[in-house]
Amino acid sequence: MTSLSAPDRLLAVLAAFDHEHPALSLTDISRRAGLSLTTAHRLVGALSDWGALERDADGIYHVGLRLWELAALSPRGLALRQIALPYLEDLYEATHENVQLAVRDGSEVVYIEWISGRSAVGVKIQVGARWPLHATGVGLALLAHCEPAFQEAYCAGPLAGFTPHTLTDPAALRRALAEVRRSGVAVSVRQITEDALSVAAPVRGPGGPVSAAVSVVVPEQGAQTPALIPAVRLAARGISRALGWQPEPSPSPSGG
Repeated sequence: MTSLSAPDRLLAVLAAFDHEHPALSLTDISRRAGLSLTTAHRLVGALSDWGALERDADGIYHVGLRLWELAALSPRGLALRQIALPYLEDLYEATHENVQLAVRDGSEVVYIEWISGRSAVGVKIQVGARWPLHATGVGLALLAHCEPAFQEAYCAGPLAGFTPHTLTDPAALRRALAEVRRSGVAVSVRQITEDALSVAAPVRGPGGPVSAAVSVVVPEQGAQTPALIPAVRLAARGISRALGWQPEPSPSPSGG
């Protein structure tokens, strides 16, 4: 693509890799990035020299550790994960179910940690995986606390469906978001797969804005939702405090 700038061509090479394509030949990279083989060869060489890509004995390229080192500096990535991990582990010990931590990136939720529980559910989340905000518990917890203008634009946009239970009706999604704000938790039932239920709560950073969400994912059949809610809330509150959030003091009783 001759119209791409040099930085855009470099980014196109990196964007050729994703969860479905973690290992690529030079020809694959050229095709997926939309670049000539000569250009792809030059850029892949530069990225490999820097450590962004690594080439194995078979000539196949993988994402390099240098990018992982940079990702560790992100306050919404590994840094957040390190702070949250003790509370996620406590939540797992309390429930022995699938535990996840996620952040918002535009109109999608990105998972930055997943602890696999004893219960098997159809959806398998990998760190770095993305889903639309409206289709997951963590996504609903994040979307419910976005700016009203963003929420309205999201609800008015196309809402992808994954099962017959996915929230694809704008009015139903608005009602669900209002309930999340009222109750402080998001309960997502059979939205991505027919067998899963998740309970999620928002994580707040310094000053109070929601910066992440934590959830438990269990089989929908036999789910003890009322028992999961306080455990998830406790984990979210613990992570929030560790991030520097201070809850507002309760009003003093009158007539004291």
